[in-house]
Amino acid sequence: MRITEQLLRQRSEHNDGILSELEEVALHQFEIEKIENVDKLCKHLKILLLQNNIIEKIENVQRLKELEYLNLALNNITKIENLGGCESLKKLDLTVNFIDVTDLEESVLNLKDNEKLEDLYLMGNPCT
Repeated sequence: MRITEQLLRQRSEHNDGILSELEEVALHQFEIEKIENVDKLCKHLKILLLQNNIIEKIENVQRLKELEYLNLALNNITKIENLGGCESLKKLDLTVNFIDVTDLEESVLNLKDNEKLEDLYLMGNPCT
């Protein structure tokens, strides 16, 4: 499944479908393959829940300057990347993915600009 404007509107019913003001969206268990459109349509997101999908890469979230919590647990992610622009990120959940020890050093270096990051969950990855 793809993250479309229609799907985002359906998941934001409590916000009258106004995506530009949306602060939280839950898109877990939708068999989503790729992160897309949230950075363009939901610029004020603080919480993005994408756990239990089939996402392979962290992408298209760099413009989410207000994002504080990103849940990507139970996906197919192999490396932590493309989060430098998420300057408000405090909590990143990557539990049960495929982050290997060979990519761990690069992944950690990719988080150097996330100065507010307090919690990083990596349990259930090959690197742990």
